[in-house]
Amino acid sequence: MTWLEAFKECFGHRAQVLALRRYVQGLLSDSARKSMEAMLARVTDPGSYQAFHHFITDAPWDADCVWRRLRGVIPEREGWLIFDGTSFPKQGTHSVGVARQYCGALGKIANCQVAVTAALWTEVRAYLLGAALYLPEEWLTDAAREQARVPATIRFQEKWRQALALLRQVRASGFTITGVLADAEFGDNGLFRAMLHRLRLPYAVGISSHLTVFRGTPRFVWPTARQGRPRKHPELAAGIHVLSAADVAAARSTWHRISWRNRREGRRWTVECVAMRVTPAHDWRHRHLAPEVWLLCERDLGATPRTKYYFVHLPATASLKQVVRLAHQRWAIEQQYQELKTELGLDHFEGRTFPGWHHHVVLTAITYNFLQAERHRMRVGLTFPAVRGIVQEIFTAYLFAQRPQYLERIEALRSVQLRI
Repeated sequence: MTWLEAFKECFGHRAQVLALRRYVQGLLSDSARKSMEAMLARVTDPGSYQAFHHFITDAPWDADCVWRRLRGVIPEREGWLIFDGTSFPKQGTHSVGVARQYCGALGKIANCQVAVTAALWTEVRAYLLGAALYLPEEWLTDAAREQARVPATIRFQEKWRQALALLRQVRASGFTITGVLADAEFGDNGLFRAMLHRLRLPYAVGISSHLTVFRGTPRFVWPTARQGRPRKHPELAAGIHVLSAADVAAARSTWHRISWRNRREGRRWTVECVAMRVTPAHDWRHRHLAPEVWLLCERDLGATPRTKYYFVHLPATASLKQVVRLAHQRWAIEQQYQELKTELGLDHFEGRTFPGWHHHVVLTAITYNFLQAERHRMRVGLTFPAVRGIVQEIFTAYLFAQRPQYLERIEALRSVQLRI
C-alpha cells in the first residue's frame, strides 16, 4: 500500500510496519466496533493479539513523527483550519484524561475525554492534521502520570493554547492557511483571537451571548487632572456604552434572510441574520482596544428560533452574505467526525494510557486522510463499501506477495475433485 510507505521511517523495525498495515486494514474493515480484538478478526494476516495490542499500547514509536510525515503527504495544501473540542464519552474513570467536563457529544457535563483537533477544510474535503488530548490538572499529579504513562514534559494547557500550538505545527508544515474557524469554546477567549490578529489570519469564531462589545470603534478622551499627576489612561467619551452580544441583537428590528448551498452536499441553508461592526470590549479593562470585527447574530427559522453569535474577522467592505457564508464553513467538521467516529472508530479506543491514545488517534488520521487523498486523486466520492473492497484486494495481494506458498496451495486445490 503506497500510502503507508511514507511512514516506514517512523517505526523501529519490520514487525511494527506490519502491525501498522494490520491496524489500518482493521480500521477500514466492516467491524461495527473498532476495538483491537474486533479489528484483528477481520485482518487478512492477523498475527497474534498480543503483538497487535503491544504495537498500540507499549511499542515506543513516536506519534509526533507520524503526524509530521502525515502533514507532509497531504495532497492539498491550502484551506481553512477548523479547531474543535472533540469529546469521547466514557463509563469508567481510568482512561487517561477522563473527567467530569462538558461533553459536546452528549450536550452536557459528563464523564468523558476531550481532545482539541485541527482539520484542514478545502471547501470540498477535510483532512485531519493534528490532535491533542486535553488533560485536566488532576491527571498531572505524580500518581496519575505513572498510572497513565503521561510524560514528565507534558504540562497543563488550556484548550485554546493547544489549538494555537497545533496552528504553529500546521503552518510549519508548509500549509497555506486561508483563515481559522472555531466554536465559542475558543472564540470566547480574547488571547486566542488576539493571536489570530497578530498572525493576520481571517477568522469566524462562535461566541457566547454575554460577551461585551462597543458599537463600531469607540471614541475615548484623555481627561485633564485638576490636581496631582496627569492621567495615564484614556476614558470613554460621553455616551459610549458597553453592550452584550445579546443586547445588540435584541435592539435590531430589521433582520435579513440569507440562503446558500454547501458545495459538497448541495444542501440549502436559510437563516435570518444581522451583522454590524463592533469592537470587543474585553481589553478595555486594561485600557486597550481590540481590533474592530463583524458581530454576526443569526437565528434559525424554527417555531422557537435560537440565536447564535459570531465574531468574524473580514474587511469592513465584506457583504452580509460573505460574513454568513464564512461563519458556516464549520459544517465540514460535523461531516468529518461522522466518518471518523462511526466508520473508523476514532472514539472506540479502549486503552487507558497516554501513548496508546495518541497512537490510535494518529493511525485513525492516517486512514481517514488516505480516503480523502484517494477521493481527491480519483475526483469521485468513494463510499466506505467501495473503499473496503479496494483495500481488501490490496492487502490480499500483499499477503500473497509476502507468502507465495499460499498461492501454490490454492493452485493445488484446483485439481482436487470434491464429491458431495
